[in-house]
Amino acid sequence: MSANPLLPSLSVVIPVYNEQDWIARSVGALVAACAAADWPAEIVVVDDGSTDGTPETLSRLAEAHGITVLSQPNGGRFEARRAGLAKASGQQVLLLDSRVILDEGSLVFLRDQLLAHPERTVWNGHVDVASENNPYAGFLAGLVKIPWRRYCADPRLMSFGIEEFDVFPKGTGFFSAPRDVLEPACAAFKSLFDDPRYASDDTGVLRWVAERHRIFLAPGLSATYHGRDSFRKFAAHSYFRGTTFVDSYLASPGPARNGLFAAFAVGALGLGLAVRRPKTAVALAAAGSAAAGAAVTRFGATKSEARAVALLAPVFGAGFGAGAIRGLILALRARSGR
Repeated sequence: MSANPLLPSLSVVIPVYNEQDWIARSVGALVAACAAADWPAEIVVVDDGSTDGTPETLSRLAEAHGITVLSQPNGGRFEARRAGLAKASGQQVLLLDSRVILDEGSLVFLRDQLLAHPERTVWNGHVDVASENNPYAGFLAGLVKIPWRRYCADPRLMSFGIEEFDVFPKGTGFFSAPRDVLEPACAAFKSLFDDPRYASDDTGVLRWVAERHRIFLAPGLSATYHGRDSFRKFAAHSYFRGTTFVDSYLASPGPARNGLFAAFAVGALGLGLAVRRPKTAVALAAAGSAAAGAAVTRFGATKSEARAVALLAPVFGAGFGAGAIRGLILALRARSGR
């Protein structure tokens, strides 16, 4: 229990799948942040059917830090988070991913905000991406600065609701809200797909929250994310992101869905051009990639992130597009079976 009776009790929920190299770092940084804030936390880690050394690592962490470990067959990150939330007992919940490493002062900031401004209960974390020596992580870090430029170009204390939902950073990889907000949000979530492993694990939940509460963000609530670090992992993640993007936005009018439809149109035109005039298609793709790399620097991307965007845009575009087509097929199958 916290020494301050006005401070809500805290639970942290971490889903994990095959992250034997990261989960100990994530939990260690979390424990240090809790100690710095003098804010004890109940830590619930849900092992979503890991097949590597993650279960053994979690056993050691449970012994060292007293964390609660739940295990389930692989059902996807949303189902793992929901299981962790059902187990959590804290009034305030922090959702955290295993590759997100909290800055030591982040929970001091959140504690002080909750005490000084009790109306600011819902927070999206400020995430810095470890991208300097990892172009695969740098690509996504640079790319999102275009739609999220309002915050990324000048990070500061801000908030948003459902009207501005598509243009601000958000994600359940580093997100905090009262348990009585998160539980009904998760209960209300419905995927377009039958298989929960492909479901969007955050957008639908966060849209429900944003319709009812302002979501705050600020550089003080900060962490560092360590992304995929190989071409194979990057390509697989691009494919997966395309599928989840369909689940996130196909049924939600707004800029993101408009962008999805535009991407399909561009992809269809590009495929047709590649068949008829391949040299022209390659030249246009190269020019588009270079333009994207230049554009992201205007909105806060580092030079290494801009280089990654310029270099990897065609790979991401192909993988994301293929994943989006898979998402449409999954949605149509689910719809026809209901």
